[in-house]
Amino acid sequence: MPRPSRSDPKTRTRAIELRKELTPAEGKLWSRIRNDQLGVNFRRQHAIGIYIPDFVCIHKKLIIELDGSQHLEQEEYDKERTKYLETQGYRVIRYWNNDVMNNIE
Repeated sequence: MPRPSRSDPKTRTRAIELRKELTPAEGKLWSRIRNDQLGVNFRRQHAIGIYIPDFVCIHKKLIIELDGSQHLEQEEYDKERTKYLETQGYRVIRYWNNDVMNNIE
C-alpha cells in the first residue's frame, strides 16, 4: 500500500490532464458543487498520494467518487484506493454515473 500523503509530480500532472477531460457525469455533478454551492469548497481531480479522486473537500476531508461500468471490473483496486484515502483521514462516498445523470437531486 502506498504511504506518501503528498502527491508525486507525475500524479499532479495527470490530475491536471484529467481536469480537462470531464465525463458527462462529472461535469453535471461539478456544476452543482462548484463555487461553494453546498457551503464548502470542492476541488476537482485533486491528487492525494498516487491517487486522483474525482472531487475532494479538503476542509471536511470528504471525497466523492463517480463510478462507471469499468468499476465493476476493478473492485479490488477501488477497495485498495479507498483504504489508502481513508488512512489519510478522508471519508469516501461513491455514486454511479447513471445516478448522477438521472437523479442528481
